[in-house]
Amino acid sequence: MPTMDTAYEPLVLVDTSALTEEQWLDYRRLGIGGSDAAAVLGISPFRTARDLYYDKLNIAAVVDDDGNWVAMRMGHLLEDLVAEIFSRKTGFKVYQVKKMFQHPQYPYMLADVDYFIELPGGGTAILEIKTTNYNAKGNWWKDGEEIVPDYYEAQGRHYMAVTNLDEVYFCCLYGNNEDEVIIRRLKRDLSYESELIALEEYFWTDHVQARVPPPYREDGDTILASSQRHTGPANPDAGSVELRQDLKDRFAEYLALQKQKKSMDHCAKEVEKEIERLRAIITAEMGQSCHAHCALDGVDYEITYNPVRKRAVGKDDLLRLKLLHPDIYDEFVGVSEYRKFNVKQVKAEAA
Repeated sequence: MPTMDTAYEPLVLVDTSALTEEQWLDYRRLGIGGSDAAAVLGISPFRTARDLYYDKLNIAAVVDDDGNWVAMRMGHLLEDLVAEIFSRKTGFKVYQVKKMFQHPQYPYMLADVDYFIELPGGGTAILEIKTTNYNAKGNWWKDGEEIVPDYYEAQGRHYMAVTNLDEVYFCCLYGNNEDEVIIRRLKRDLSYESELIALEEYFWTDHVQARVPPPYREDGDTILASSQRHTGPANPDAGSVELRQDLKDRFAEYLALQKQKKSMDHCAKEVEKEIERLRAIITAEMGQSCHAHCALDGVDYEITYNPVRKRAVGKDDLLRLKLLHPDIYDEFVGVSEYRKFNVKQVKAEAA
């Protein structure tokens, strides 16, 4: 772990006030920024460490949550408004510094901070602006306790490390009025910071500078999305891949888990079969009724069996559309692709 020396002032890498978007991205590729920290730690819901690696080498640029560009654009448009809401609610003065900062001891650590806060006691803190939707506001609580989502926490602690400041505030707007905001504060944690710096240094020196792609460590959906971005669609004519030794170990683990799952699935199927049988008995008793009531062990239960109707084009109608109106069929019926992973044993190895 690096030795923590807090007697420093951040360097200014560049004044960002007059930079174009492309110039700003070029400077970001000179190191690791706050929004990159979660990907380095393998906890980003938006991108993998390998996505970040490709971005830093300018092989393939990746933007956080690039599949939801509207939300990203709205977040940028609302930054000033959310900062004003924070200032009104806290009484703190907020201001911007259009500069990209650099850690003097770890030059690969960069910080482009949203806002700074002038604290009542004369100190300075960081303000990070976030936006989300009403359904996702629960990410700011865990087991009833107020939290900062871990991927944002990594960003805030990265910024504190670069700027040598002891506090970061988050203000997240989730609705359309000033009362629908979440405000959180994090105090500096030098133990967390030390580990973060070590992991970022390893990523920068052993992967980016060494031009060695980092391994995938994230959850399955994030890895698949990353892989599809960088490998493109399936090619049936591509040659077969021989798994490396490290992947053979992963494959052996996969087979063991598959075997374990089959055993568990057998029990689960028996339970599900009995659930379906009991549900059928109850719904048969309900007949045409959509509601039933039951008092059991001092608890009243309401049972509903409501119809769910939706408009859809059946297979036969779709075939008729293709035959009778092929031009309309071709215009509106697209082709989607997904890839199915399957394993079968070809032959057993000789004893």
